[in-house]
Amino acid sequence: MKNSASFFANKDCRFYPCHDMDEDLNCLFCYCPLYHMDCPGNYTITNTGIKNCKDCTFPHVAANYGEIIRLLKD
Repeated sequence: MKNSASFFANKDCRFYPCHDMDEDLNCLFCYCPLYHMDCPGNYTITNTGIKNCKDCTFPHVAANYGEIIRLLKD
């Protein structure tokens, strides 16, 4: 998957890895394009109504690339 257009790992980033994951972390969606949506990721809503994605790894899983693109097209 390393040479695929749906995967990018920026291991030189000072924040890499930003999540503790068992698999390679996909940095392609470092800033999640689903933030403004009710997405399938593991997020919570704070008491002040802000979406908190701190524990979400959905955009960093390479296998979710197709689902992210589908959600953005809808």
